[in-house]
Amino acid sequence: MATLLYRLGRFSFRNRGRVVAVWVLLLALMGAGAALFLGPSSDKFSMPGTESQRALDALARDFPQASGATGTIVLAAPEGAKLDPAAVAPVVKEAASVPGVVAAVDPFQARSVSPDGRYALITVQFSGTAEDLADETRDAYLKVGSTTTGMRIEHGGDVLRAAPEVGGSEAIGVLIAAVVLIITLGSLVAAGMTLLNALVGVGVGMGGLYALSGVVELTSVTPVLALMLGLAVGIDYSLFITSRYRQFLTEGLDREEAAGRATGTAGSAVVFAGATVVIALAGLFVAGIPFLTVMGLAAAGTVAVAVLVAITLLPAILAFAGEKVLPRRQRAGEAVAKEGFGYTWGRLVTKFGIPILLVGIAGLGALALPAQDLRLALPDTGSAAPGSPAREAYDLTSEGFGEGFNSRLIAVVTTKDAATTTALAGQAAQMIMQVPGVLAATPPQPNADGTTALVAIIPKNGPTSAETEQAVHDIRAKLATISGAEIAVTGATALGIDVSDKLGEAMPTYLLLVVGLSVLLLMLVFRSILVPVKAALGFLLTVGSTFGITVAIFQQGHLAGLFGVEQPGPLVSFLPILLIGILFGLAMDYEVFLVSRMREDFVHGDTPRQATINGMGHNARVVTAAALIMTSVFGGFVFMDDPIIKSMGFALAIGVLIDAFVVRMTLVPAVMSMLGRAAWWLPRWLDKILPDLDVEGEKLRHHLAEPAEREVTRV
Repeated sequence: MATLLYRLGRFSFRNRGRVVAVWVLLLALMGAGAALFLGPSSDKFSMPGTESQRALDALARDFPQASGATGTIVLAAPEGAKLDPAAVAPVVKEAASVPGVVAAVDPFQARSVSPDGRYALITVQFSGTAEDLADETRDAYLKVGSTTTGMRIEHGGDVLRAAPEVGGSEAIGVLIAAVVLIITLGSLVAAGMTLLNALVGVGVGMGGLYALSGVVELTSVTPVLALMLGLAVGIDYSLFITSRYRQFLTEGLDREEAAGRATGTAGSAVVFAGATVVIALAGLFVAGIPFLTVMGLAAAGTVAVAVLVAITLLPAILAFAGEKVLPRRQRAGEAVAKEGFGYTWGRLVTKFGIPILLVGIAGLGALALPAQDLRLALPDTGSAAPGSPAREAYDLTSEGFGEGFNSRLIAVVTTKDAATTTALAGQAAQMIMQVPGVLAATPPQPNADGTTALVAIIPKNGPTSAETEQAVHDIRAKLATISGAEIAVTGATALGIDVSDKLGEAMPTYLLLVVGLSVLLLMLVFRSILVPVKAALGFLLTVGSTFGITVAIFQQGHLAGLFGVEQPGPLVSFLPILLIGILFGLAMDYEVFLVSRMREDFVHGDTPRQATINGMGHNARVVTAAALIMTSVFGGFVFMDDPIIKSMGFALAIGVLIDAFVVRMTLVPAVMSMLGRAAWWLPRWLDKILPDLDVEGEKLRHHLAEPAEREVTRV
């Protein structure tokens, strides 16, 4: 592998113009494809095989008029006054005239008026789904009642779903990354070149993703996740190869040879680090959830592009940059200190390995304690940005009717004939009313042929409350006793429960697949059994403490205001499996970067302890910069209003910090020094079976030494 990448690096260096031209052309083609074939994003959470999905499928089949997007217009009279039916009627008529609206129900006819007569709800039914509606339709809906005086009017409902906007606060992370690069590399050219290289990879990856959005349905979170990961790993991979290139230059190699060797050695680590991330993300398909599979594959694609850019485009850009990638002092010939803080830290950690290991494990274990209270749900409008129309409607509905009116569920009852449907749907409505957490259940509403009926359910508590979740379980348990009908309960809370259950079932298989494949891959890289096992165990510490901190802030509300969390509540259902997949891949990145250098020096004759110190000394500065860059990129997404992306960005940022600085740069060298030569032990029979990928570049060194040996022989 190292020899192949060495040749690729030299080829790209020599053919710099052609390589750059190919990537620029590819970037233009992907951009054009994105512009031509861009499709709409979707926030539909399809869950094949679950009760919620069966209910939604029945609605689409038997109640098409009720399967489209819905809107809720909330009206409130001034304090002490009551709503006048004559004043509300024009608002209902205006709502019904919005393009794409099937019906707008008068609250006085539907009895959706609060007991004190001050609040009312106008239900608006659209013909198409929220994803199908044009912006003009949403604008017209938001303008309903804008000229009405004497009452407060707010607009809510799933019709207002919109994709999160990217490009504002997220740029803060990129700016911080640029500053870290400048400080680390000591050269504006090197920093700019590294950042440019990553941006090209992100541009190609995102362009390809958007070009495919016309034929593949993407959720609004998918491009953001792909951007987040593609940018972070793109900068890190380029930084790692650039640092090794600069090291070879200072050792006296010519620029082409330095580029080849940097690509052969550091590039090998990049390829295998990227492979672990791709495996972890692509492995999300085992959950059997379509939107999660697409999300994982999209992010994996951008990571793969980042790897390709790092091992091809970067050597070409290095050729154009010349010696300007070096700091000015080095270009002037000034001596550079051979040892930095990494060596000091490495000696300290290897000397006090056992105490550091005990303190580190105890500390991370304490941080993981809040994870015991982890609760999962799908986000609701109660967590929307304060001041947004959806949040204002949610708060006004809760004020007038109680939070349960924002948690409405639907029971879909289907039989073979109208008479049976009427009887069993009525029985279902009565049984639902007996559930403790239910406030009301409406009389059954049959479809045209009477074979399917809907029972609307209003819980007593909010959409993501534990009481509403329990109510869903109790409703389903009671309705399961009714024979002769197919009954399914759906709604945001019910869908969230089904997502969590399905992900919980898939989690053991996912962990076995991802961790198993990655451990096998690391075994190929390091020719060791204990190093991959140690890497996996360290990851458990990372993910446990990350979940603990995230739960403490986003669910329990500790320091919530500091991170802009207006409404603490359950974490989004798919965050655990997504976070585990991404963090595992990124954790293995730092494992490969650090331990590959330890393995390289050990293979070339250093003692295990000295090899560990050398690995820290050579790569601690780069890994520190890489972790800060990745944290700043992820942290930039914490400033977004979307609760899913905010929690995801925070969890990834804190996870990278813990894994890089506590686990990989502290606990790993401590364990490696304690293991000694045993760290690199591999049974002979297994050594013969496993292919030698030569990540540490031992074969490359022999390959480079052969011409010199032949020349000596001829002389």
